[in-house]
Amino acid sequence: MQFDRRVSACSIRTSLMVATAMVATPVFAQDREDDRRSYLPQEIVVSADRDGYSVDDGSSATKTPTPMIDVPQTVSVITRDQIDDQAVSQLNDALRFVAGVSLETGEGHRDEVFIRGQESTSDFYLNGLRDDAQYYRSLYNIERVEVLKGASALIFGRGAGGGAINRVSKLARPGTAFGSAESAVDTFGAWSLSADLNQPLSTNAAARLSATYEEFDSHRDEYEGRFFGISPTVTLEPGDDTRVILGYSYDDDERVTDRGVPSLNGAPLTGYDNTFFGQPGFNEASAQVHIARARVEHDFSDALSVNLSGQFADYDKVYANIVPSGTDGDTVGLSGYRDATTRRNWIGQGNLVWQGDTGGIGHTLLAGFEVIRQETGNSRDVVHFGSIDGPTSASVPLADEISVPAFFLEPLARDRASELTVLSAYVQDQIELGDFVQIIGGVRFESFDLDTVNLVSNTPASRKDEKWSPRLGVVLKPQEDLSLYASYSESFLPQAGDQFVLLSPTSAELAPEKFKNMEAGIKWSPRPELLLTAAVFQLERSNRQTTDPDNPGFVILTGKTRTRGFEAQLTGELAPGWNANIGYSYLDGKVRSRVGSTEAGTILEQVPDHHFAAWTRYDFSPRFGIGGGIVHASSQYASLSNAVKLPSYTRVDLAGYFEISPNVALQANIENLFDEDYYPSAHGDNNIQPAKPLNASVSARIRF
Repeated sequence: MQFDRRVSACSIRTSLMVATAMVATPVFAQDREDDRRSYLPQEIVVSADRDGYSVDDGSSATKTPTPMIDVPQTVSVITRDQIDDQAVSQLNDALRFVAGVSLETGEGHRDEVFIRGQESTSDFYLNGLRDDAQYYRSLYNIERVEVLKGASALIFGRGAGGGAINRVSKLARPGTAFGSAESAVDTFGAWSLSADLNQPLSTNAAARLSATYEEFDSHRDEYEGRFFGISPTVTLEPGDDTRVILGYSYDDDERVTDRGVPSLNGAPLTGYDNTFFGQPGFNEASAQVHIARARVEHDFSDALSVNLSGQFADYDKVYANIVPSGTDGDTVGLSGYRDATTRRNWIGQGNLVWQGDTGGIGHTLLAGFEVIRQETGNSRDVVHFGSIDGPTSASVPLADEISVPAFFLEPLARDRASELTVLSAYVQDQIELGDFVQIIGGVRFESFDLDTVNLVSNTPASRKDEKWSPRLGVVLKPQEDLSLYASYSESFLPQAGDQFVLLSPTSAELAPEKFKNMEAGIKWSPRPELLLTAAVFQLERSNRQTTDPDNPGFVILTGKTRTRGFEAQLTGELAPGWNANIGYSYLDGKVRSRVGSTEAGTILEQVPDHHFAAWTRYDFSPRFGIGGGIVHASSQYASLSNAVKLPSYTRVDLAGYFEISPNVALQANIENLFDEDYYPSAHGDNNIQPAKPLNASVSARIRF
């Protein structure tokens, strides 16, 4: 096995050509003349008219034409209108308003989430295809964000144990021309410019361009950064039954790596919310992300359709940081490193969907496959203080401005590479037994072949897993607008972890972790634009590594955790001109059997018992509206040590909207209206992120 992490212009061009020829699942809607529901999420048109917060399409959870009310799974959706109303531009800011989702700080350089108590850096998807590198994701070219909760391997493949986060891209629309431009600035000095243009090229073709530039700033000393993104897409409709979509995005992110504050006496260190515990000029992160995609979809008849598409992604990521490791109130410990990652993903996916009857029983049959090829390289240089042979940690006085001692980098203290090949096939049938009973069942077979090498010690390792991931759900329909459901699903995660960079000799011998999700719920839609859902669930995670108490030098797979909970949400138009997205979750997550050195009974990290999130907008007239939001989370532990607790908090936001003319709009947003001092996320016990204090932003949008 030979590893090469170099990327040339020639190889990128070749990869783009290969990706265009590959196959993948589409997840976008199309407006068929016969008004049949697509098995792709409904596209939201950017225009002067609002679509609100309601979404009826649940196809991302099934890859078939399924209304949200008939999906036996909890799904939360953030529409483009809600994203704009909240004036958020980054994925993690949008997810703050999804109950049951907790945000990890991601070490100040990546998106990282907890869903139903399960931590992940890789369960992110773009149009249903894996987008698993560690970076911050922008929303400038996104139409909506979907959070699918519970084990979801049949649809998304390995991982997705607690759930999956799928972003749906904006598409070019033939037949209509529209555009918008927006600028915004906030009280910290952050500002942004963005544009979104759609232009028909002919009656059957159109091009669309989304672009943005942002400058970051906040209350934190030394924090700054900038983001540039551009995303063109083309839609071709050579016939009534065929559509071709080509897309590309380039994201370029540079920002200060901010690891937050350490803890003291079992709580976040207070009085230093602005203090930067790093080295200016060294604590920096950069990411350049290229994603190219192509899709072909064709209807053979009203009953039979196929979709084929492919994606190539190239990630180049570097971050460096001096990190706080703890404080006694007088001094603070520091360590540091610089880390670099390159990754290339080739993904192909294809699906055949048939809708018909056999003996009076209705069927929606899905058969599909997925092929993934991934190459990853990762290296790390470690900080030594004083000299190249000096210690890797230092202690300095605790002060408003931290004085970092002179340090040097030990090159390639860690250097590793991996090659991953995944082959999957899946089948699913949605059976209609009369008007009142629906059964959804299916299984995915996945061959997961991972080869890694430790380039420092020249130690290769490999493992191949072949796993089946089933799903079964029953939906009862006492009336058209009401569904009662129960479901069971499984997922698995190889022992190499989220990023699959290196297999240790121990992990190479161990079977994957396993997730089992059982859920029962109700969905009620009193009006087409309003949906109320509620569910109880139990998610069990097993096969976690644990030190054998009888043989301390050995690892056994007896570690187990369990999360039980209740979730409820109300989404859509409560009354004419009044939209809301309201959610609540109760989570009880505990270690059931010793995990590593963590004993049974330990509470899972960053899982608040109670989490309430709501955002609403009311329009008094076509020209004036107000909005507001509230997020409440009860106290939570920063890590599995249960030694540091993040206090409970309540944050309130406010917004106002004014239409100067049909083409010009102004908007004001106030974040943390009551200037709450709180700590919403952490990365372990000593990297705790202070939240922003009161912050106001003003934006102007022009439509044309």
